[in-house]
Amino acid sequence: MRLTNDDCWRLLGSADHGVLCTAGARQHIDAVPVCFVVAYQSIVTPIDRVKPKETTELGRLKNLQRNANATLLCDHWNPHDWSRLWWVRAHLVNRSGHDVSPTLLEQCETALRQKYVQYQDTDFAEMIFFDVQSLVGWSAADQTVESDVTDPLI
Repeated sequence: MRLTNDDCWRLLGSADHGVLCTAGARQHIDAVPVCFVVAYQSIVTPIDRVKPKETTELGRLKNLQRNANATLLCDHWNPHDWSRLWWVRAHLVNRSGHDVSPTLLEQCETALRQKYVQYQDTDFAEMIFFDVQSLVGWSAADQTVESDVTDPLI
């Protein structure tokens, strides 16, 4: 069954991660798992320093400089009960960091630290802000949020 926008926002807020898709230099799709929060009907994902990386100048940042459009896909899979399956796809446009107030940046960093225990004692290399252009979602049945984790800035 197709989800309403409100249901899509609710499920996005409850998702513990998603897959961010950007267009590569040759227009192939680069898909990478990301942590994120929903903030005032925007999506915010960090470039962190927690997980090992050779550099924080990641391919997704280069892709977004060439093409600001992206997609975030979140889903829930239950191999034992397919009535609990759902997915939400958010069509996004990267927002310039210059359009983000220091207050919003601080609120999003705090929300990420509340949502992900691994971020509690770390600084972020960068934050990527996305405006949501549209949401599409599907579920096998009416869904209720299974997690106690919800984004505080929705």
